[in-house]
Amino acid sequence: MNNRLETFVKENRRSFDIMEPSPALWAKIEQKLDQKKEKKPIKLYLWMSVAAAIIVVFGLGWLYAGKMQSGEIEIADVNAVYAKKEVQFAGLIIEKRDSLAIFAAANPELYKKFTADLKKLDEEYERLKNELPTSPNQTFVVKAMVKNREIQLQLLKQQLLIINQVDDYKKVNQI
Repeated sequence: MNNRLETFVKENRRSFDIMEPSPALWAKIEQKLDQKKEKKPIKLYLWMSVAAAIIVVFGLGWLYAGKMQSGEIEIADVNAVYAKKEVQFAGLIIEKRDSLAIFAAANPELYKKFTADLKKLDEEYERLKNELPTSPNQTFVVKAMVKNREIQLQLLKQQLLIINQVDDYKKVNQI
């Protein structure tokens, strides 16, 4: 079979060579091939951009839904300025509580009274924190939380001042 095909091609070679397509036809084919090459990367880039945008939107939606399900809203979500104040007050409160704990051994009864007052303020702060996600006026609740921290800090300062005065009084009366 191979031989017959080869023989046929050799005998009719001139007939095949005469029937070449015109140069204008080749130009049209080349032009269409060039157009197809330009369109494919644009379409691929477009589809990849759309896919990336969809992934980002679903990702953000998933994060937002997860945060809403947990029911936790941070102060920074409501107001960044108040969040900075709250963090500052919380750091100072920890520092003052540590200072107060140092004096606990010298004045245990006074320390118990002081910690009872602070415990009430802590409980109020936690109540406000739990109320924050469901509150219609979250800014008001955040202001109250920051004010609570400020009052705790002022109370601790007063308590440390009282302890220092008591210690000074004890020293003066011992002489």
